[in-house]
Amino acid sequence: MARSSLIRASDADRDAVAERLRHAAVEGRLEPDELEERLELALRARTYGDLDRLTGDLPGRTRPVQRSSPGLGALVLALTVRLVVVALVIGALLVAFAVSAAWWLIGVLVWLSLRSRRSCAGWHHPRRVRA
Repeated sequence: MARSSLIRASDADRDAVAERLRHAAVEGRLEPDELEERLELALRARTYGDLDRLTGDLPGRTRPVQRSSPGLGALVLALTVRLVVVALVIGALLVAFAVSAAWWLIGVLVWLSLRSRRSCAGWHHPRRVRA
């Protein structure tokens, strides 16, 4: 237990102890001046040991609940979802680009086709005369 009492406490841990102290004061277990003193110490606490000393004489849970980190499966799922979303956005952009480029290309080809017909309309191939 000495080892865990040296672990640094988080803001959430300090808030949980402060809430436990307020609850104890409502129950009549702490006097107002004692509550104020312990709340100041709780907000300045750095380790679980510091927090345990503030709630050690109170019944019930003395150690703040530690938040577990997300498991590997949750991280893989979150990464997979993000990658799928990025792939879908990139795919949509590529399709939009392809469609707009296709219309541009079709327009250029139609313009060239019409232009070549106009320029060839008055042009005649000379016939070879056989001698």
